Amino acid sequence: MVVSVMKNSGMNGGGENLFKAISSDTRLSILEILSEGDKHISGLAREIGISVPVAAKHVKVLEKAKLVERKKFGNTHMIGIKLNNVYSFLDHFAENRRLEVEEGTSLLEALKSVTAVEVRKMGDRVKVVATDGEEGFYVYEVDGKFSDKTVDEYTFYEDTIVEWKKLIPITKKRLFVNIKR
Repeated sequence: MVVSVMKNSGMNGGGENLFKAISSDTRLSILEILSEGDKHISGLAREIGISVPVAAKHVKVLEKAKLVERKKFGNTHMIGIKLNNVYSFLDHFAENRRLEVEEGTSLLEALKSVTAVEVRKMGDRVKVVATDGEEGFYVYEVDGKFSDKTVDEYTFYEDTIVEWKKLIPITKKRLFVNIKR
């Protein structure tokens, strides 16, 4: 696997800023709190149990790494997480494989040549339900676009980049619904 985080790539403010940002338990706590929603710096400080000036310094490091952003409402500054940048960073650690296949080879056959794949027929479609023993729901993109074909229907006729993705439970919104009685 090749991992490349360029010094001045612009991605998350450069590798050195990013690794500095995630090297602190306090900053990781801030990111965890912000994953629940935007907060004022004083609210972050209170939840973590640190002073406002210390929280502000940690937020500046996270801003420099482009993991959080400041939203101004008059004199009030709210801090929010930039989840797309967090996901973008994690994408750099995906396993990369190069393979050569015959024209007309299906994506399923290509996958089988590099990983253990378990498929299940669901209705009239074939779904991948596990790769390398990891069960889950999988989707794929070809050259950055989702396909409407199943893995056994999609065939290769030109050089492409396939991104194979396991959807993991990432909660965008959590609703606690109480019934009035």
